[in-house]
Amino acid sequence: MGEGGEQLKYKMDLNQISSEIIGAAINVHKELGPGLLESVYQTCMIVELQQMGRKVHGEVSFPIYYRNQIVQEEGFRIDLLIEDIIIVELKSVEKIQEVHKKQLLTYLRLAKKPLGLLINFNEVLLKNGITRIINAP
Repeated sequence: MGEGGEQLKYKMDLNQISSEIIGAAINVHKELGPGLLESVYQTCMIVELQQMGRKVHGEVSFPIYYRNQIVQEEGFRIDLLIEDIIIVELKSVEKIQEVHKKQLLTYLRLAKKPLGLLINFNEVLLKNGITRIINAP
């Protein structure tokens, strides 16, 4: 497969995995409803995604580098890392703020991951609480 074909497959994989993550979030939201603690949704998302056969890690720490030196060993912690390529940041807040989107974009850049999903479980319709953020070069 040529370079263009590999990139297309990579994009299709990203889209497939992100669709599955959204499906898992919808399942969790249908079961539990809005208004619980983020940690509850996080644990349920891990269970749901593992049952789908996805590799998922919760509370993943990454160091902060500055001028090629680690300046903080556990500089930031992401809620979920799926298949080592998609970061999921979970919220249970009244309204997603711009700072939440910037936080996820910063995580994507520092972790060098291509795609992130910001999911706010405190919505009546979960689809209104999902933001997809791409880490464009």
